[in-house]
Amino acid sequence: MAAGSTGIHRDLFIRLAAQHRLPAVYPFGYYAKSGGLISYGPDSFDQFRRVAGYVDRILKGEKPADLPVQNPTKYELVINLKTAKALSLELPASVLARADEVIE
Repeated sequence: MAAGSTGIHRDLFIRLAAQHRLPAVYPFGYYAKSGGLISYGPDSFDQFRRVAGYVDRILKGEKPADLPVQNPTKYELVINLKTAKALSLELPASVLARADEVIE
């Protein structure tokens, strides 16, 4: 599979994990929203907001090569309880309390 194709094939990955009763963790929230068990990864909206500052600096004349590389600063945890129930998994309350979103 080509790089970047994981999002295109997310339904296949989720279906295969469910078919084989495998608890899986995915990199983006839309996986859990599409039926995956858990997603944990950089908050995409936060990254989009931060890039606006870079665009502003470039439009004011700074060279893109001179701008520092930034790592994500905000991550999101999304848990799908429907999928957990289908896999007969009981997630600890401490994990659920840390989630940014819980799908019931």
